[in-house]
Amino acid sequence: MDEPAGEVPTLRWTAQGIEILDQTRLPAAVVVRRLETVDAVVTAIQELAIRGAPALGACGAFGVALGLRGAPAGAPRPPVALLETLRQRLGGARPTAVNLRWAVDRVVDACLAGGAADPETVALQEAQAIFDEDRQACARIGEHGRLELPGAVALLTHCNTGRLATCGWGTALGVVYAKAARGEPVRVLAAETRPLLQGARLTAWELARAGIPVTLLSDGAAAAALRRGLVDAVIVGADRIARNGDVANKVGTLAHALAAHHFGIPFYVAAPLTTFDPATATGDAIVVEQRSPDEVRRAGTTLVAPETVAVWNPAFDITPAELITGLITDAGVLRPPYPAAITAALRATGALPPAA
Repeated sequence: MDEPAGEVPTLRWTAQGIEILDQTRLPAAVVVRRLETVDAVVTAIQELAIRGAPALGACGAFGVALGLRGAPAGAPRPPVALLETLRQRLGGARPTAVNLRWAVDRVVDACLAGGAADPETVALQEAQAIFDEDRQACARIGEHGRLELPGAVALLTHCNTGRLATCGWGTALGVVYAKAARGEPVRVLAAETRPLLQGARLTAWELARAGIPVTLLSDGAAAAALRRGLVDAVIVGADRIARNGDVANKVGTLAHALAAHHFGIPFYVAAPLTTFDPATATGDAIVVEQRSPDEVRRAGTTLVAPETVAVWNPAFDITPAELITGLITDAGVLRPPYPAAITAALRATGALPPAA
C-alpha cells in the first residue's frame, strides 16, 4: 500500500499546505506543487493538476482545513459563514465527481458539529480519516477484483485509476497491483484517453515505473483489440455511480463498454462505495462537466483544428448499468439487479438508513 521507494506521493498534508504531484506536468517532469490557499486548491482541481475521484475528495477535505487557517482571530467557533463558503467553493470545483462534494461536506459537517473544538483541528482529523479510509478501500477493491478475475491476464483500462487517482494504490489499477503483488501474471492495455491523454501520460507512466507490462493503444483501437481476443476483461473506474448502477466515467468509457458487450468480454467498474450517489436515480440525472474547447482544438499548445470550429467536450460519459458485468467495491463485487445490490451495500455501511 505504501508508495514505492523514491516515489513522490500524489497528495499529502504538510505544515505549509497541501503538496500534490502536478499531473499536468507528467510524464515530462515530476513536479511537486504546493497549495497554500483555497484559491490554489480550486485552481489545481479545475486544471486537473490533481484528479481522480478519491484523490479529489481527499484534496478537497484538506482544502477545508487550509481555508480555516484564514479565520480571523476571535471568530465564532465554528465559523459558520466561512465553512459554508468553503463547502460551496471546494465542493463545487468539479461537478461530476461525487467524492469531492461528499468529502467536503463530511469535513464541514464535522466542524459544525464540533462545538467549541478548534475547527481547523477537527477538519484536519476528518480529512486525514478520509485519506486513510481511501487507502484501506483501495486495498479491499484490489483484493476483491483479484479474486473476481483469477484467470484474466490482459486487462483493458481507460483514463487513470491508480496511485495518481487515489490515496492508495488505486481502483481499477488497484486490481492490477493486487494481482502483481501476489505474483499473478497481469498486463495492461491502456487506452490513451483523449483529449487530455490520462491513459498515455499517467497510466502508462505509472505502470511502467511499477514494472507492470503495459501497452498503449489509441482509444479507437480498443474495439479492434477486443474483437481480436487480445483482452480478457475491461476494468475502469468511476466518478459517480447512480442508484440504478449507471456509471459516469471519463469520456470514452461508453464506447469500450459497448464494444465489450458486443464481443462478449466482461466489463467491470471498480470504485469505493463513496463514489455511489444514492440521491441520483439514474445516469440521466448526473451533471456532466463541459470543459474548454481548446482541450480538443489543441494537443498541448499545438493547434490541431481551426480556432473557430465548434467543439463539444464533455469530460465524462454515462455507461448504462446493463452493460456492466459487475461493480467491484470495497464491500465486495455487486451484481445485477444493481438497485437492490447498491441499496443493500450502502445500508450495510450506514450510508443509507435501514429500510422502514
